[in-house]
Parts: sequence; C-alpha cells; structure tokens
Amino acid sequence: MSTRRYDALLVDLDGTLLDESGKIHPRTKAALRAAEAGGVRVMIATGRSTISTRPVVEELGLETPALVFNGAGLWCPVKQRMLEERVLGKRTLERALRYGAERDLLTVLMSAETKMANTPRNQLETDALRGLMGLRIVPRAELNAEFVIRVTYYSQDHESSLALAEDVRAFVDQPVYMTHFPLNWLPTHRESPASCLDLHPPCKGKAEGLRMLEERYGIPAERVVAVGDATNDIPMFEAAGLAVAMQDGMPEALAAADRVIGDNDSTALAELVEELFLDGVPAV
Repeated sequence: MSTRRYDALLVDLDGTLLDESGKIHPRTKAALRAAEAGGVRVMIATGRSTISTRPVVEELGLETPALVFNGAGLWCPVKQRMLEERVLGKRTLERALRYGAERDLLTVLMSAETKMANTPRNQLETDALRGLMGLRIVPRAELNAEFVIRVTYYSQDHESSLALAEDVRAFVDQPVYMTHFPLNWLPTHRESPASCLDLHPPCKGKAEGLRMLEERYGIPAERVVAVGDATNDIPMFEAAGLAVAMQDGMPEALAAADRVIGDNDSTALAELVEELFLDGVPAV
C-alpha cells in the first residue's frame, strides 16, 4: 500500500526533464507515465510556448494540463486548447513594441498558436532564433498581433540580462511579469553572447501551477513537488511542499531548493519520481 507524501509533480523542461540534446530519458518517461497512471498529477511547468511544449506533453502521453509561458497560460492535451490565457494589454504591448524599435532589438511576439519576429540584422540574431518552432519573420513595421502572451527581446548591447530587465522595466512602466537569462544558458545556444528577456502579463510565474493544481484537483501546495534548474523556477520552488533542483542548475535555483539531485543527462529525475511516487520501484 502506497504511503506517498505528495500527490503532484511540477516539472520544468529545458535543463530538467530534457537532456542536453532535447530528449527525455526512457527511464524518466516510463516513471512519469507510471506516476500519472497511479493518480499523480504530472504537470509540465515551462517557459516554452504552447507550440514547443505540445510535442513533449504528447510524447509523454500526459493528460494533466501543461503550464506554459512561465505561468501565463495553461494548455490542455485532452481538449487540445488553452484553458487559461493571460494577454498583454494594449498600452503595455504598444510600449513593448516601441522599446524594441527604439533600442533596435531583435523582438519576438508570441500568442497561443503564433510566433513572429522582426527580420534579424546579422548572423548572431539569426542564430538567436534557432529552435523557435512555428516562427514567422516579418519587417518590424508588421510586427504586431492580437492576444499576445509574451514579448521576447534578444540583446547584445546590455552587459547582462539583469541590465536588460532594468531597462525594459523602466521604459515599459506597466504591470508585467518578466524572466531574463543569458541565452547561452540554453543547450542550443551555448556560444551566444546575447541576453534574453521574456515579458508577460502580470502573473505569479510558475507558482501559478500550485494555484491551478489546488483549484482544479484539490491538491494543496504542501503536497506538490517542484523540479527545475533556473531562476524562473524559483516562484514554484518557494510555493511547493518540496523544491528540487538539478545539480548543474543556476546558483540561485540551487540556493532556493530543498534538495539537489543529479544533472539532466542522468537518470536522477527518474529516480526521484520512483522514490516519491512509485514506492521506490523502477517503472522499467
């Protein structure tokens, strides 16, 4: 008889569930499927868009909705649609677009099912867009859309992603939720000198996953495990009953975690799921 302490798992994708080549370890895949089949709510919690999250959720065969856009959206794999969606207000979007134009920054707009970016100026900017699924390139004058969930900037002119964030916040001067990081944190961009910033509508970041789990499934925060590797995972770390960081994660994430496990190229995540949700029995 199971005596598990936790009923749900919030798990990040890049740097956590996915290895350096963007794949899921077979043992991890089996463990997550077995956990959800046993009644555990396995919720992906990612900064990725709906478009780039969907293939991972479908590969895992999960039925629990996925938290996307760093908490600004909730996508359901069963109904194949967004269940929750926060969008940027008109004034905020206008200021965000003006910021990108005046600073001459590579800018990407994302909604639930569309992505568009202004034309890159050079090879470095072209490389920064590598891996963005479903992206359409347009002249900056045509960079506009309805129901925008996120605006992303790539900058080589700011000394750090924090400097970029401070500049954006002062210019836009509207209620928003921002995440920022050096682009070379992502495995597909290890050589990039750019800083990246994602601007979203006001929300609690990945901590929104704890709210959603309680509202939809009656699972309180203290019975949720959150696993991640970066600063955008800290909001869910602070709210969850158990916060787990990958050992090669950002120092800030490691400091905020209750526990640190192996890296994303190992079976550490599978072993954690087996320990906490499968009575220590491997699923394969």
